[in-house]
Amino acid sequence: MATIDSQTVKTLRDKTNAGMMDCKRALEEAGGDLEKAESILRKKGISTAAKKSGRAAKEGAVASYIHLQGKVGVLVEVNCETDFVAKNEKFREFVKDITLHIAAAHPQFISREEIPTDLIAKEREIYAAQVSGKPANIVEKIVDGKVEKYYSTVCLLDQAFIKNPDQSIQDLLTALIATLGENIVIRRFTRYMVGEEI
Repeated sequence: MATIDSQTVKTLRDKTNAGMMDCKRALEEAGGDLEKAESILRKKGISTAAKKSGRAAKEGAVASYIHLQGKVGVLVEVNCETDFVAKNEKFREFVKDITLHIAAAHPQFISREEIPTDLIAKEREIYAAQVSGKPANIVEKIVDGKVEKYYSTVCLLDQAFIKNPDQSIQDLLTALIATLGENIVIRRFTRYMVGEEI
């Protein structure tokens, strides 16, 4: 078994916000490989987050952000399970990051489940028309790919985080749930832009 020095553990901890012992165990399991250890932690975090997703989130925070000399404004509600976590600095930072992200990335929905099925059907129809003339199985694959791209444009949880495009908002949320040990839900948001048609 590889000997894991404290500096490597600290590096992994800084990258993932996971606990010291979790980082050490992940590094041991990965034979000292930082990337593999990070992947191990993320998988564990995802399973931890999945277990917590059914729990009620009735506490939290409402935050606002006004950008560009008052031209763009965002109001967002993020919920957690306890008042203790609602006051946690990491939770507050996450809520602030979400307001900044919404101002910049202009999502229209929180998740895929919120998109009306007729809207998705209309998008699929448009994409199919764009690639008509190709074999049906090819058209289907291209349309599926374009729909995925559409999700990553309009769904907050599917969008790449503006501060770290390698990470989606869902990844960011999952990591926070794993770190804080509570279910956290982005409940709703509103984004206003001066002169924008509704």
